[in-house]
Amino acid sequence: MSKRCVVAIDGPSGTGKSTVSRRLATAIGASYLDTGAMYRAFTWAVLNADLEPSDAAAVASLVGKVKIASGTDPVAPSISVDGRPVDVEIRGPEVTGAVSAVAAVPQVRASMVELQREIINAEGRIVVEGRDIASTVWPDAELKVYLTASEEERARRRSTENSSDLAATQADLARRDHLDSSRAASPLRQADGAVEVDTTGLDIPGVVAVLVGMLPAGVDA
Repeated sequence: MSKRCVVAIDGPSGTGKSTVSRRLATAIGASYLDTGAMYRAFTWAVLNADLEPSDAAAVASLVGKVKIASGTDPVAPSISVDGRPVDVEIRGPEVTGAVSAVAAVPQVRASMVELQREIINAEGRIVVEGRDIASTVWPDAELKVYLTASEEERARRRSTENSSDLAATQADLARRDHLDSSRAASPLRQADGAVEVDTTGLDIPGVVAVLVGMLPAGVDA
């Protein structure tokens, strides 16, 4: 490992963030952090506690009462709540439908950002993906990337992943985009200094190759 490096990869759902980030981390011998999984894990905890995701005060009351632990191995990332693995549970439709509302609660974001910064600080080289990494979590990242794709392509990818209806998937992505970009705390946006990469016409290896070409000197794939 030739030098410390934080790669921040932001963007909306369906742009290939997770797969690209994991592949890039593996290619450069880096750790990997899926911040979206952390918000999903907290959302699972909210639902498991029978709290209403839209009740910000109730959601905020859970902050500090559950422990979210995120593994950083890009080959086998993991996430747990109070020691219980929830890797499968956080990808279910109930969590997916509630995560944007929960993630918008300022106390939740402040807690998660603090934890994310602790994890990043502990690593020498790490690829971090989310929606506010370059804008809020780690503005000094050595490489800041904002992944995009057409709405149609994003919906196609996500519906293929989940075997869901294309029109319904596109509507849900539009809903999440609106919630994520309009929230008061750390909204989804392209950060200053971030390079936009449109993944619409690229496969995963193609996107990874583009990002490898952007790495600062001394960070070799």
